[in-house]
Order: sequence, then structure tokens, then C-alpha cells
Amino acid sequence: MTSLLRRFDFWTVVTGAILAVLVLLLLFPIVRVLMLSFVDADTLDWTLGNYVELFTRNYYLKGLKNTLFVGVLGTLGACLLGIPLAFFTARFHLWGRAWISTLAILVLVAPPFIGAYAWIMMLGSNGFITNFFEGVGIDIPTVYGAHGIILVFTLKFFPFVFLMTQTALMAVNKSFEDAAENLGCTPWQRFVKITLPLVFPAISTGAIICFVLSIADFGTPAILGRGFRTLSTIAFAAYRSELGGLPTMAVTVSMVMIVISMLALLAQRRILSKRRYASSLTNLPVKVKLTGWRNAAVHIFCHGVVLIAMSPTLVVVYTSFLKTKGPVFVGGFGLESYGRILRTAPEAITNSFVFATAAVVLITMFSALISYVIVRRETAASGTIDFLMMVPYLIPGVVMAIGFVTTFRSGFMSGTSAVWLLIMLYFIRRLPYGVRSTTSSLRQIKPSLEEAAINLGAPPLRAFLKVTIPLILPGLIVGSLMGFITAINELSGTLILYDSGTITMPVSIYLAVLDGEFGLAAALSTVLLLCTGLCVYLVFRFTENRDSAFL
Repeated sequence: MTSLLRRFDFWTVVTGAILAVLVLLLLFPIVRVLMLSFVDADTLDWTLGNYVELFTRNYYLKGLKNTLFVGVLGTLGACLLGIPLAFFTARFHLWGRAWISTLAILVLVAPPFIGAYAWIMMLGSNGFITNFFEGVGIDIPTVYGAHGIILVFTLKFFPFVFLMTQTALMAVNKSFEDAAENLGCTPWQRFVKITLPLVFPAISTGAIICFVLSIADFGTPAILGRGFRTLSTIAFAAYRSELGGLPTMAVTVSMVMIVISMLALLAQRRILSKRRYASSLTNLPVKVKLTGWRNAAVHIFCHGVVLIAMSPTLVVVYTSFLKTKGPVFVGGFGLESYGRILRTAPEAITNSFVFATAAVVLITMFSALISYVIVRRETAASGTIDFLMMVPYLIPGVVMAIGFVTTFRSGFMSGTSAVWLLIMLYFIRRLPYGVRSTTSSLRQIKPSLEEAAINLGAPPLRAFLKVTIPLILPGLIVGSLMGFITAINELSGTLILYDSGTITMPVSIYLAVLDGEFGLAAALSTVLLLCTGLCVYLVFRFTENRDSAFL
């Protein structure tokens, strides 16, 4: 009996509680979605008919092809921008290098649907760039359709490739490149045959993130598609059309999206497993100072890429200060759009902050506990938890939201309110941000500090609160801020779960764009961007101070 009680110490109970929460909020909704995809909506019998219809009906097949098309080309575009940008900033002396990285991060955290809306303001049917070229007799294509979606994906997601590749390039052993140069390789041959293979793991990781986010994105194809449907928009439309019954086709489409994401990740891991990419962190590259036209070309490219990527944000902020009368811009500047959001959308602003803050409180609490279990408790259960923390990265928001609807709005949990569903959705989808940041901090702390407190008689919980939490606080704050940034910008899942009393800023922006209320959308977008930018600034501050926190 005594040995049994020893097994169930404080951290064993915490591990069990964490697993229970992950099963309830993560695995159960996903399994529910999987099971419903094999159910006939009319007879409730088990069937493969949903998948047969999906892979034989042209409507779904075209959506699948469109999804892969914009996903692959958007990822390719992100690599074509991100890799050169990473190479130039890592290998050459550039003016404003820190500025380039900062703008890239700001591009990364801005909501993609805001970028889509801003491109309408620039290259839409009545966009100012479109009108300018029409004024000089030149017809240019509008941003609507596949090419517009690919453009937004390219400029939105290239920072993933850039930031990861830049870090890898700065750690490459220069001896390999020097040897290739001594053997007569040109700079281009050296880059293609030596440098790129050495940093391929970083490039492929950034590319996989771009691809998964591209196929999961709902706001961009919904705003710019104009008849160009992807799986995410088809799943949302199917869910809306199946309201009142079982959303069988919606979940079937969702399962295909999950499978595509998993296959992409497995393909990347299989490719990486066939080769060894590790090298010693010695003889690191030295930055070269360029001169002449090469120096000018590199500077123009690097600053031009991030400025073009930031242009949607600048356009949104500028538009929010234009004078309006209802939905019409009347010339000049004014604060009418901000006055309108205070009159018509205060609830959306309040809801966004309340839901995101509540989710972040849960993220902060669970991140600390989960990180401790993963790092300090080397058990099968902790390994399972560590693996499960990868799942939310692969599950699109539409899929998780449909899983929540089918799980918590039926049976004994049918009374769950939209408020709690949104908070739980934000929590479980953004929990990995907090866990990864806190885990990184905890791995740098010696276990002897906690063991000393326990040896002096402190219970495990007190040792955790008094010793561990203060030490990992910087990482915990960074993870929580990243969770808040992504939670307050959540659109796809919110569109499925919200009701009249739980509308949020992203939903209000989306609806305003669809209604042609561009001034209102711009003002709300600016408020959202301001909140995001403030959080990014705080992340930078805490990241700068993390090293000193461990001294």
C-alpha cells in the first residue's frame, strides 16, 4: 500500500490531470471528427460514402487541387523570398539588418486576413494601384483569385523560411564552403551544392510550416477567392449548409486537410532521416562587406521585400484615418471610422480581449506544469504529452472548431456556452506556444536547485512555485504573449463557434470586408494590429532579458 501511494505523488497526479485535459480538449474532438466522417448523415449508418463523394465529385476534387496549388506555390514563393533574404543578412554587412528582422517578425504576427483585405484596397477592382494604372491606360489584373491568394501567402509566410534559414546559415562551418571554393566552384555552385544542403533542415522546416498554414488558412481564400474555393472554405460552407444535422461532409473535408498536413510532415522527416546534417559550431562564417552595384542590389532586395510585405499593414493604418460617410470614403482625414467602432463594435473589442486573456491565463498555468513534466519526468506519459503538443500545429482551426461543436454541443455536454467553447478552443490551439517557450527555459535550469528545496523539506508544489516558477518566468511570459497574439487573431475557428453575444474583432473585420465597410474594417484592424505590435515589443523586451534571468 505504501509503495502504491509513493507512485501517486504530486507530479503523477498532475501528469494524469494534463493527460485528461488533452484527451478531452484535443484527442476527443479529433476522434469525433474522424468518426463522423464515416457516418451517413441520413441513415446514421457506417459508410465510406462521404470519402467516395469527396474523391469523385468535381466540386471537392477541384477544391483539393486548388488547396494543393496555392499551398505549394505559396510555399515556393515564401522560399524564393526567404532563402535569399536569409543568405544576404547572414553573410553580408547590411545597413538596417535588425530593422529587417523586426519587420519580418511583425509581418509574421499580423493576421493573414488583414493582409488579404489590404491587398483589396491596393489591387482590388477599385484599389488605388489599380485605379492609377487605369488612369494611364494600363489594365492590370486584380488581386482576386488564385494568384492573389498565392501573393498573400508568399508575403505573409516567408518570414518562417527567412528566420529559420538565417539562424542555420550563421552556424554553418565555413570550412566546407572554403574547400568548395578551393576546388574551383563558382559562388553559385558553392551555394547550391554546399550551403543549401547544409541548411536544408531549417529550410524544410520553415517550408512545412508555410505549407501547413497555407492549406489551413480560411480568411485569405474566403476574402480573395471570388469563386476559387479551397478545402478550408469548402469545409466552412459545408458546415453552414449542414446546420441542424450531422456535419458529415464538413468533417470529411477536414480529415483530408489533416492527412495532407501529416503527409507533408512525414515526407520532410523521411527526407531528413536519410542524410546527416550536423556539423561542429567552429570556424563560423564571417560577414563580407559588398561594394558597388552588388551592395546596392542586395540592399534594395532585402529592404524592398520586407517593405512590400509590410505595405498591407501600412495601408490598413492609413485607411483607418480617412474621412468616411457611412461605408463611403469622402476625401480628407478624420476619425469617423474609430467613432463607428466605439458605437457599433465595442462588444467585439471587449470579447476579443476577454476570451484571449482567459485563454492565456490557462495557457500560462498549464505551460508551467506541462513543461516541468516533459523536462523533469522522463516517463512514457511525459513523452506522450510532448508528442501531443505537436498536434495543434497540424490541425486547422476549422477542424478543431467543428470537433468542438460535435463534441460539446451534443449529449450531456450540449449546454456548453459559446464563451467557454471559444476560450477552450483558443487555449488548446495556442498551448504549444507556451509549452515550447517554457520548456526551452526549463532545460537551461539545473534540477539541483529544485532538489535542494525539496531536501530542505519543501513539498513538491511549494518548491515548484517558490523556485522553479521564478526561474522560468521570462520564458513563461514570452510563451503567454505569443499565445495572446495568436489567440486574439483567431478567425476560422471563431466563425464556427461564435454567436451574437460572442462576436470578436477578427469576425467583425471579416464581416465588414464582406459588406464593403472598408473604413470600419480598417479601424478595427488597426486596433488589432496595435495590440499585436505591443505584444511583439514586450516579447522582444523579455527575450532580451532572458539570459540575465538565469544568472
